[in-house]
Amino acid sequence: MHPLQRLTRAIGDMAHFRDRVRPRLTALEIFKYVGPGLLVTVGFIDPGNWASNVAAGSDFGYHLLWMVTLSTIMLIVLQHNAAHLGIATGLCLSEAAVKHMPRPVAFSALGTAVAAAVSTALAELLGGAIALRMLFGLPLALGTLLTLVVVLWMLFSKSYRHLERYIIGFVSLIGLSFIFELSLVHLDWGAAVTGWLAPTLPNGSLPIVMSVLGAVVMPHNLFLHSEVIQSRQWNLDKPEMIRRQLKYEYLDTLFSMLVGFCINSAMILLAAAVFFTHGTSVGELEQAQSLLKPLLGPSAGIIFAISLLLAGVASSVTAGMAGGSIFAGIFGEPYDIRDSHSRLGVVITLVGAAVAILFVGDPLKGLIWSQIALSIQLPITILLQIGLTSRRSVMGEYANRPFTNAVLILVAAVVIALNIMLLVETLG
Repeated sequence: MHPLQRLTRAIGDMAHFRDRVRPRLTALEIFKYVGPGLLVTVGFIDPGNWASNVAAGSDFGYHLLWMVTLSTIMLIVLQHNAAHLGIATGLCLSEAAVKHMPRPVAFSALGTAVAAAVSTALAELLGGAIALRMLFGLPLALGTLLTLVVVLWMLFSKSYRHLERYIIGFVSLIGLSFIFELSLVHLDWGAAVTGWLAPTLPNGSLPIVMSVLGAVVMPHNLFLHSEVIQSRQWNLDKPEMIRRQLKYEYLDTLFSMLVGFCINSAMILLAAAVFFTHGTSVGELEQAQSLLKPLLGPSAGIIFAISLLLAGVASSVTAGMAGGSIFAGIFGEPYDIRDSHSRLGVVITLVGAAVAILFVGDPLKGLIWSQIALSIQLPITILLQIGLTSRRSVMGEYANRPFTNAVLILVAAVVIALNIMLLVETLG
């Protein structure tokens, strides 16, 4: 064979091998990478969001929709950056903190993150219990116990792939339920568009604004995303594979966060259209369900309760996974439900939350204040994440660029400023 022919064949063989070992950027290939983002999405359409959004819509109409817009933009930036860390280093945020940060800094940050995961799980389990009380009249304690048992069974008996399919199904059903609910009401779309784009702070709205922020931008989700994104990793020893993985991850994150934006907005739109227009302030989720029935029909109330139950179970699963990931990372280990540290982290998160629910007097206030607690911890996680992803010693060539760092620092500044405003209003 002529040398030129041999060279041509060798180049063709290399191209064929390259196409076999790396994904092609096609629509079907992209769908293979959808999953980690939606797993994270369920965390910010959880019962805490329901409480915060129903309160926002019933008390302030369309005026606080801008907070969902702002929170989702911040969420896309932060979640992509957390996933970026997982792809580039092969470590979750918790593992990377222990490996690369001074021990006092790492353990202090991760200790508050575990507490935030417990606070998250409190809202999730409580939401499931409230839904069971709506549907079957079960006492709150019994509903919490049943939700806890189902969630622990799912976590301890199902593989990640099975859990991912369940969560995607739950998110889909929740989204469809709100499409149905919104089809029954008249919406003022002009006011809604203004609400999405024009920030306002009506008197007395700051605690609700903070709870919406804490319910959408959740610290445990940053830890979780950096962990679960690794379920899609392969051939990451090659730089072109990492770059391709980052591209797919960004599409997954963008799509998933927009799904969450639509569902969160739908909650506020429904509350504004049904309750605010009738001058009704909703004090609890069960009140919301009971008021939906005479205004929109019995089916609306039942679908509301079933959707809340799905949200409570699904988000409890992801909260348990996040708690297990954070706790295992303290010991320098990845999340693995077969490992004792991951199992212990899951148990601490979910059982600790279930015990705390016994001391919650007002369920709606418990849900809202659990979200405020998340927003208070959030700056710690954001600063930890920036400290890791901006360092070339951690990320190599994939360290944040100056513009990315500037955007992340701006997000951190907004969150910290809102926390200071809340503290001043609370103490005042």
